[in-house]
Amino acid sequence: MKRLLHCALLIAGLNALLISGTRADDSKIRLMVAGIEKQIYLPVKLAEQLGYFREEGLNIELLSEPSGVNAEDELLAGAVQGVVGFYDHTIYLQARGRAVQSVIQLMLVPGEMVLVSAAMNEKIRSPADFRGKTLGVTGLGSSTHFLTQYLAQSNGIKANQYKILPAGSGNTFIDALNTGKIDAGMTTEPTASRLVSNGDAHILIDLRSAEETQRIFGGPYPAASLYMQAAWIAGHRLQVQKLVNALVRSLKYIQTHTATEIAMAVPESYFAGDRNAYIRTLAASKAMYATDGLMPEAGPPTVLKTLSLISAAVRRQTINLAKTYTTEFVEAAK
Repeated sequence: MKRLLHCALLIAGLNALLISGTRADDSKIRLMVAGIEKQIYLPVKLAEQLGYFREEGLNIELLSEPSGVNAEDELLAGAVQGVVGFYDHTIYLQARGRAVQSVIQLMLVPGEMVLVSAAMNEKIRSPADFRGKTLGVTGLGSSTHFLTQYLAQSNGIKANQYKILPAGSGNTFIDALNTGKIDAGMTTEPTASRLVSNGDAHILIDLRSAEETQRIFGGPYPAASLYMQAAWIAGHRLQVQKLVNALVRSLKYIQTHTATEIAMAVPESYFAGDRNAYIRTLAASKAMYATDGLMPEAGPPTVLKTLSLISAAVRRQTINLAKTYTTEFVEAAK
């Protein structure tokens, strides 16, 4: 009897340890960022650095994947609970039968730039000159791929009249442009400034400004967001609310602090060797960040119109935009 009792206690203890370990693991929320060092995704790293996630009682692990499409795949596979990437993926995924929602908008413009290599300065003066050229994007099926396709097709260039090359971001993008693997491409800060400051490229289109975004797309193009599978949101409403609380605080911090103050909270590696350039570009483009995290009313229809031009899958489906985002968590955070 004593041996049986002893064994029963051991088993109970092991079960308790296993349950405890499972709970600890389940409490961790993994977020995949589509290029964590990019300025367009600054609010999420800032929330971590300033301790906002921790103060909400959250155990957050931030992971980085250069391309938004790869981050999306991680979400659908269940490897992460959320993606910090472009809102347009929620529409594209609904067209593929997947229920994904944005729970907060971090930026109301794409924040991307189309750069043209110095060798192509005279040959590419607008997207109408993309015919016969090789264009760099972060990855096939990424938001930079969507936007590049739209720029070409809205200027009369058919999909078979230019080439798309996945060039990543940072050093891989710089190498692709400088070695002639791509003639032009879409990227963000701090990569863009590294190329422009060296005279290796010039900016053809600047989607950091609301004015240029309006001109190109005919309305606001809400981009960087936190999106999650709808089923996970429904089952973890408290965690989602805490996530949104922290990110709203981060957006407010950006609006109420100088670029220099913000840079003090960013890891040194994010500066790509030039802290002053990082501060300059951030100061010049702070207006691209959302002030409250709410989705602009005209944003989803603009994004749908854009994707409908380039995606047969989107055109074939009746997209319910109301199911691609929710504002309830942001409104509660306010």
